[in-house]
Parts: sequence; C-alpha cells; structure tokens
Amino acid sequence: MLEAKRWKDGVCCPHCNAKRAYKLEAKADSKKGGRKGLWKCAECRKQFTVTVGTIFEDSRIPLNKWLLAIHLICSSKKGFSAHQLHRSLGITYKSAWFMAHRIRYAMRQEPLFSKLSGTVEVDETYVGGKAKNMHKSEREKRIQGRVCVDKTPVVTLVERSGRVKSQYKESVTGEN
Repeated sequence: MLEAKRWKDGVCCPHCNAKRAYKLEAKADSKKGGRKGLWKCAECRKQFTVTVGTIFEDSRIPLNKWLLAIHLICSSKKGFSAHQLHRSLGITYKSAWFMAHRIRYAMRQEPLFSKLSGTVEVDETYVGGKAKNMHKSEREKRIQGRVCVDKTPVVTLVERSGRVKSQYKESVTGEN
C-alpha cells in the first residue's frame, strides 16, 4: 500500500532519484528468506525500501502500528499522549514517545504547514493540571478568573473545510 502511494509512476531511488531499480529477492537455495520490500538502485547501487526518507525510516515498529498511531493522533480532538499511544498499541512507552515525536514532526512539514484560507474560526484553551485536583490553597494562588497562571495557553485555528492549526502563545488577548 505504501509503495503504491509513494511511487505512483514506478520505483524511484531515494538516494539519487533514478528510476532504474530492481527488487532484491532471496536465492532459491538460501536458508534465510529475503527481506520484504528491499530494492536496489541500478545506478548508485544502494539498497533501499519504501520507508527510506520518511518518518518510518530506521524503525522496527510494523507499518500497521504506525498507520494506526497516525490515525489516533490526527483524529483525537484533544490531543493524544505517548502514554495513551503506548496503551492503545500495546508497545513500550519509549517506542510510543518516538512515534509521537516523528508524527508531530511530519505534521510540521508541508503540505500540512501551509496557511489556512476561507472561513477560519479561532479559539483558545489552557493546557495543564485540573483545578479540582489541586489543594484549595494552591487553587486560589494559581487560578484567578479565566486566567490560569500555571497553565499553557494554546490558540487553535480551524478552517471550515476541516484543517486545524494549534500553537502555543505567551499570552492570549484580543489583540494577538
């Protein structure tokens, strides 16, 4: 599926962009099976797979878990932590943290990073600990009206067609 999406016009070497590549397969008398999806460029002679040059590169995590993680992170309305990812996918926290960072990195690249257009709605929220979990004396110190001293302000822009952009702001006022 990934090869069909990435190489619509045929296999292309990610190292030299050559169109001449051939699939490497195990010999008939080999005891070990060949590596699935392994290609070799006929021009630069380097081996590669479809994951080279993507967020999936150098990862032993199966692609089905990667795709599920992307779906979970992108479809979550309030964000998806690495701990949630580790519990949902049945992988270690370290792997979930690695995946979450790679996915978030990919979301900062084009075409996802371009400006929104058309009708755009704006809203802000404060991310941090819940007031009900604080001791009463702490709650009185940290929360005054709508302003939360120890919470991080986040502004979100939502395009009517569905694209969303969120970013941290030092302070949220009507002017900025």
